[in-house]
Amino acid sequence: MHFVRAKRIVISTVALCFALAPLASARQGAVTIGLKDALRRARDNSQQLQSAAIGVEIAGEDRTQARSALLPSLNYFNQYIYTQGNGAESGIFVGNDGVHVYSSQAQLHQELFSPERLMEYRRTVAAQSLAAARRDIVERGLVATVAQGYYEAVTAQRRSANAQKALEEARRFVDVTTKLEQGGEVAHSDTLKAQLVLQQRLRDVQETRLAGERAKIALSVLLFPDYRLDFNLVDDLDTIGSLPAYPEIESRAREKNPELRAAEESVHQEEYGVKIAKAGYLPSLNFDYFFGINANHFAAHDPDGVNRLGSVAQATLNLPVWDWWTTRSKVRQADMRRRQAQLDLELSRKLLTSTLHSLYLEAQTSLAQLDSLRQTVDAAMESLRLVNLRYEAGEVTVLEVVDAQSTLAEARNAYDEGLSRYHLALAAIQTLTGTI
Repeated sequence: MHFVRAKRIVISTVALCFALAPLASARQGAVTIGLKDALRRARDNSQQLQSAAIGVEIAGEDRTQARSALLPSLNYFNQYIYTQGNGAESGIFVGNDGVHVYSSQAQLHQELFSPERLMEYRRTVAAQSLAAARRDIVERGLVATVAQGYYEAVTAQRRSANAQKALEEARRFVDVTTKLEQGGEVAHSDTLKAQLVLQQRLRDVQETRLAGERAKIALSVLLFPDYRLDFNLVDDLDTIGSLPAYPEIESRAREKNPELRAAEESVHQEEYGVKIAKAGYLPSLNFDYFFGINANHFAAHDPDGVNRLGSVAQATLNLPVWDWWTTRSKVRQADMRRRQAQLDLELSRKLLTSTLHSLYLEAQTSLAQLDSLRQTVDAAMESLRLVNLRYEAGEVTVLEVVDAQSTLAEARNAYDEGLSRYHLALAAIQTLTGTI
């Protein structure tokens, strides 16, 4: 009967291999993607990043409009006024210049002195820089998400490969126990135990393969404009990059961190907001120049040959006198917003320092543990080899073999998790410093 069970196990294994074969064959012609390529694809296809980029362009247009308001403007207008006649030259109801009045004039307008307009322009400059910083924040978040998804998918691939190795070891052990039972050297319970472990390893392969496909699906949403799974990931976990010194990393982060830059630009923007509010205390001077006609007939000359074309210039000086403390309230409100922005800046600096320090310790610890994890894998492999030899010699029980197999599987997964942990911490540091 136990031979029948063993045969069923083998048939199930073969069926699983056939079930997974289409996936492997589908990837033979698939595109291979590394981390840099994944980040490039994500940047090209991210709707959030594109939206943030549009926000920068909108802020740029606001800056252009504010700058244009500081420059002279030229307009040309045409106007006709008809007043009901009553026999007099001016007509009825209102004291116009005549029953028919024609205006066709070019107007040149310039605000000669307007502190509020000037501060509004400078504020739009800061707003554009703030929008660019916020776009970089979105890009940084995208990079962090893609890096995490990438290494999760690569780690899932390794776990699947480890599960496949454990499956092969369990299958070999079933063969060993079957032969030893046939020779009367071990009990049938050993064969049953080996078969139970083999079934568990089959389920492990299925679960790890499912986890790998799920990780690829989640990553596919970020990398491609449409849904696709015909791509492979470059496994670079064994490539251990050097970890720079902490002072160097901290200096880079303070210079290139977008969140810190956004907080600084927010302070600059609110500082200009205070200046705009204080401009309400200052006078403003405008100048207008008109050239054209303003006459009862639409003509450059009247019938007597008198020239109707003419010009007029006017200057307007506005002096603020009394507004029921509205300007003072605006100044106080703007100053509160500036203080709030300064508090946000101080908080951003502290969060950056704490986050960077935590990530650096994470990277240091994971890097220091890699050698120990690698040695654990080597020791577990040697232990399993020796236990198998001792089992065949009748010196140990089947439970010790099963325990050695589980220890090796756990050691392999722990080593791969350690590699992934280091790469994730390093990618997070590179994201904060703007080097990825």
